[in-house]
Amino acid sequence: MSTTPLQLIVGLGNPGAEYQPTRHNAGFWFVDRVAQAAGQVFRHESRFHGEVAKVQLDGQALWLLKPATYMNASGRAVAALVHFHRFTPDQVLVVHDELDLPPGGAKIKKGGGAAGHNGLKDLIAALGSPEFWRLRIGIGHPGQKDEVADFVLHRPSRAEQEAIDEALGRALEVLPQMASGRTAAAMMSLHAAPGKGAAANKG
Repeated sequence: MSTTPLQLIVGLGNPGAEYQPTRHNAGFWFVDRVAQAAGQVFRHESRFHGEVAKVQLDGQALWLLKPATYMNASGRAVAALVHFHRFTPDQVLVVHDELDLPPGGAKIKKGGGAAGHNGLKDLIAALGSPEFWRLRIGIGHPGQKDEVADFVLHRPSRAEQEAIDEALGRALEVLPQMASGRTAAAMMSLHAAPGKGAAANKG
C-alpha cells in the first residue's frame, strides 16, 4: 500500500553550536545527513525562519528544513514553509528525538499526540493537525521525569552516540521508500532492524 509522497522533511532541534551535539538535536543530525548524502548545503531563509535545502531522492524533490526558532517554537518555521508551498500534513516528515526509544531505536509513525515533546506540541498547534509523519530517533530516558529537561540538552555518551548514529544510518537507507510514498515498506525495513543492544545505555 502506497501513501502520498513526501514534499518536506523537518529536523527538530535548537540552533547554535552549543546545542549541536545535544540529544535534542537528533532531528538536525538526520537532515544534515540527508543533505550531505545529496551533496547539498543548507542556507538561511528568513521567510521560513530557518535553514533550508532542496534534494532529489530517486527523482523525488524534497525540501529540508531546520527551524531557527528554537525547539519550543518549531511550528512557526514549519507552518511558514508548509503554507507557502501549500503542502498537506501527510506530505511532511518530522524527525525528532524520542525518549521512549533506547539509543539505536528508530520508528516511523503517522499522527498521534506530542507525548510531552514541546517541539511537536508547537508544530501540531501551528499546523492545526497532528497528521504528519514522524521519524522518532531514540535517545533513551534518564529514568526520572524531572531530569528530562536537563537530559535532552546534554550530549549522549560515546556508546549512545554510536547507537544513535547507527539508527540514523538505517533511517537514511529507507528514506527513498518513504519519500516516494512506499511507507509500509520503509516501516517494515526500519522496524525489523532494531538497534544493537543500546537499551542499557541510559547516559
